[in-house]
Amino acid sequence: MRVLSAASEIYPLIKTGGLADVVGALPRALAAEGVAVCTLVPGYPAVMEALGSSTVAHTLPNLFGAPARVLAGSGGGLDLFVIDAPHLFGRPGNPYIGPDRTDWPDNAFRFAALSRVAAEIGLGAVDAFRPDIVHGHDWQAGLVPAYLHYSGQPRPATVITVHNMAFQGQFPPDVFAGLGLPPTAFSIEGLEYYGMVGYLKAGLQLADRITSVSPTYATEIMTPEGGMGLEGLLRGRSGVLCGILNGIDEAIWNPAADPMIPVPFDLQSLNRRAANTRALQERLALHPDPRALVFAVISRLSWQKGIDLLLDAIPRLLESGAQLALLGTGDAMLEPALETAARAHPGRVACVIGQDEALAHLMQAGAAALLVASRFEPCGLSQLCALRYGAVPVVARTGGLADTVIDANEMAMTAGVATGIQFPPGSKEMLDAAIRRTAAIFEDNEAWLKMQANGMRTDVSWRRPAKRYAQLYRDLLNQRRLEQAA
Repeated sequence: MRVLSAASEIYPLIKTGGLADVVGALPRALAAEGVAVCTLVPGYPAVMEALGSSTVAHTLPNLFGAPARVLAGSGGGLDLFVIDAPHLFGRPGNPYIGPDRTDWPDNAFRFAALSRVAAEIGLGAVDAFRPDIVHGHDWQAGLVPAYLHYSGQPRPATVITVHNMAFQGQFPPDVFAGLGLPPTAFSIEGLEYYGMVGYLKAGLQLADRITSVSPTYATEIMTPEGGMGLEGLLRGRSGVLCGILNGIDEAIWNPAADPMIPVPFDLQSLNRRAANTRALQERLALHPDPRALVFAVISRLSWQKGIDLLLDAIPRLLESGAQLALLGTGDAMLEPALETAARAHPGRVACVIGQDEALAHLMQAGAAALLVASRFEPCGLSQLCALRYGAVPVVARTGGLADTVIDANEMAMTAGVATGIQFPPGSKEMLDAAIRRTAAIFEDNEAWLKMQANGMRTDVSWRRPAKRYAQLYRDLLNQRRLEQAA
């Protein structure tokens, strides 16, 4: 079985968040299930630089304003199609926003290009790779099902995965005329969404199958609170919607063989973890206290992630005797507020604004707990890494966080199965209570070690999710064959 994956980012070539990790790891896991995946990505400068020897697989005389090529090659150990279109993607830095921290004004056409090229490959533009399924990720590939649906040609099956419903790719109606779709596509059955052009809406409307990145999130997005305006559409298509939990790449996130941490360790040598705590405190100028409860926050800095709640909870965290280490980038108002908090509490609060993969690994290996205060969270990957590294996750009870962490309630602690602490989302008071509860359990060394061990034994790999995706693909193709034979 051949699958063309279409996505706007892919680890290790280009990454702004968890989407890249998923898109980069899933093809390797699917290979074990007999699924060959080739991933189509835009030719940003970082991608073009990482692309090995390549061949021209397809040419486009005019891709939204200028000629373009599709290059076939590999990068980061992955089979790739890369859109070589400098007029659209030849811009360094963040793939979505410019130096002024606002969206590139032509994003509608940049990511329509991604979808259009995916559709052309799906329809046979590259003889050497004719996919059975085209799988688009998030709004940036939301028009893939639309271009295929309105082509009027025999087409491959389509899947769209929602990684975050908050980002929907909505554009003014005058964009539609330049997309190269028939006028009938601008309707409630197609791209039209309250007078706007909705990229994610189109994908959800027209894809053969819809997945989200956790079972709980699949339920949440069918509610007004989680669906963000698209809940009615999703309820209407609930028969083709399912949630498949994300995993992490265990080769990259492996505390026993991680080149990014000073002292590797595993469950049998958990005492060695203390050396990473010392290294983390030294790296971030935190007080060198081996008994400190160090909370790590590795996150996009946004309202969704509850970073404003975290700011309000810092006094409670410090009252408990804990330290806070934070890494992330995002909201222009939250960043300086966090830096101010760090300056106000030297040695107790540390804040690094930016993205630093090596520091993220050190924080997972050295912090006692990982704090995730999200108001909503489709899946989350940092808590999966925390489980693997013995950093006890303290998470809001929402989306994939609820699906992946077993709360240390009385029954779970008695049964010896707890892996972390959950708390209701969206409330400073509940976050304060979770910090107090975490500090209390931390004082019980035996209970804490048991939670660490439970977490480190948890299967957070892509093995089970890959089996579910492979089965979804098989079921979809079998259904289409039956429909075509009828």
